Formats: sequence, structure tokens, C-alpha cells
Amino acid sequence: MVPHRDIEVVWRSISLLLKNDPPEDSDYYGPVKTTHGHLRVMEAIRAASDSPSDANRDVFKLYWELGSRIHHDSDRTPDLADALSAVGLDTSLAAAADDEQWDVAIQAAMDDGLGLVGNDVGTPIIAMRNSHGERVGYFGPVITKIPRGEDALRMWDALTTMMDIDGFFELKKTRTEGPDFGPRPGAA
Repeated sequence: MVPHRDIEVVWRSISLLLKNDPPEDSDYYGPVKTTHGHLRVMEAIRAASDSPSDANRDVFKLYWELGSRIHHDSDRTPDLADALSAVGLDTSLAAAADDEQWDVAIQAAMDDGLGLVGNDVGTPIIAMRNSHGERVGYFGPVITKIPRGEDALRMWDALTTMMDIDGFFELKKTRTEGPDFGPRPGAA
């Protein structure tokens, strides 16, 4: 459970490699091919888990570890076996990065999310049941700094309120700064 709000996060895959189908000779192809392999490993973790809650916990642990290595350590191609070991997961799962069988699960998760928000979006996609019990979703939020404390709660409450408004589609402004990832998680 997430503190301060009664929600349980279920981590799902969306592959920008499958979604955007970039040409192999583009600068974009290499990074999304790498992260697609990460998603395959996450789906293998999900399949190997004893329960959905264990799967979410373990997928999140790897997601957080890889995100920290990519965004905080500037390691664009982190060693998957080492990352799995760092979070206490079976290092043999790293082999899933090259196994196309996991693409079916990735595509199914993408189809589910994109079915709620349309195809002209990227990541993240948030899906939930609104206060009317309808399953709804949207792309975003795209933020450059992580809100903390009451600011984070107010932002979440505003986003969930918008889920109740039939016909709400988009808020946007031009980004004037790059992401600020703050200190590396676990750093003193």
C-alpha cells in the first residue's frame, strides 16, 4: 500500500520499442531495445512469482534499481544480472531479456493501457477505477521534479479528481527544464 492514500500500485509494461517501432538505424532504437529487454525480465519475474503481490513487489524492486542506475548513475545499459542480485532476485532471470516469449505479455499490458488512453501518448499511463466505479486512465503526469509531502498528495488528489470528469482529456504546457531526479535512492 502507498502511504497516506488507500491505493495499491500494479506495475505494468509498456514498450516504446513495440509502440513506436523505430528503424534499427535510428539513435532511438538502441535505448528502447535495451529497455524492452528490461521489460521482458520484469514479465519473467511476474511469471515466476508466487502471488500477484509478490510479483508487484519484485517488479518494482527491479524497476527502481534499473531506474536508479540509468537516471542517477548514467548507466544506460545496466547489467541485468547484477541489478537482479542487488535487489535479491534470481540472476538467471536476466536471460529473459533476449527471450521473445515475454513480448506477448508486454503487448497485452500495452493494449490494456492504450485501450484506456489512446495511442498518441507515451509513458507513464495511470489507470484506476474512478469514484463512479469506471476503469479510466490517462497519460501522465509528466513532471520534472518529484513533489514531496503535502504537494505530492495534492497533486495525486487533483489527478484522481480529473478521472471523474467525463470529457477531460489534457492539460499541457511547454517543458522549460529537464528532469531533476534528485539524490540517488538509498544515498545518504
